[in-house]
Amino acid sequence: MVIERTRIQAAQCRPLCPMKRRGAFTLVELLVVLAILALLLTIATPRYIHHIERAREATLRSSLKVMREAIDKFAGDQGRLPANLDELVTRNYLRSIPVDPITEKRDTWLALSEADLLAAAPPNGSAAYSKSIVPVLSDGLADVRSGAPGTAENGTPFQEW
Repeated sequence: MVIERTRIQAAQCRPLCPMKRRGAFTLVELLVVLAILALLLTIATPRYIHHIERAREATLRSSLKVMREAIDKFAGDQGRLPANLDELVTRNYLRSIPVDPITEKRDTWLALSEADLLAAAPPNGSAAYSKSIVPVLSDGLADVRSGAPGTAENGTPFQEW
């Protein structure tokens, strides 16, 4: 009778204890896997963030180059500088005003006139304009810079690009 009871109890335990039959992972094994994943993420995340920052800087350089070329083409075609970036878009020199990749906005671009450029030029004679040549200043858009705060990877402020 005792043997009968143990067989009955063993038969009743099998459906209640499925973990013993299928060989599941233990808590320690799961914790080890999670620790390894956390270690890999701590190594990969800084590299990913650095890569994203470099890509934003490259996009900013490219956007500035395209806008400056559009300003030059407009000045060559029209004989004057554009009034603003919107005029470049309406005259089809740009499809749209690009998004500043640092600020992620379209309205943070700094529009500079020729007078602004001359005022910002270094006084030591290495400026774009010589003192013997008196340039004819116009009120139009002569250059575009980023309005993003902060500095680039090389240490220069974005607003000086």
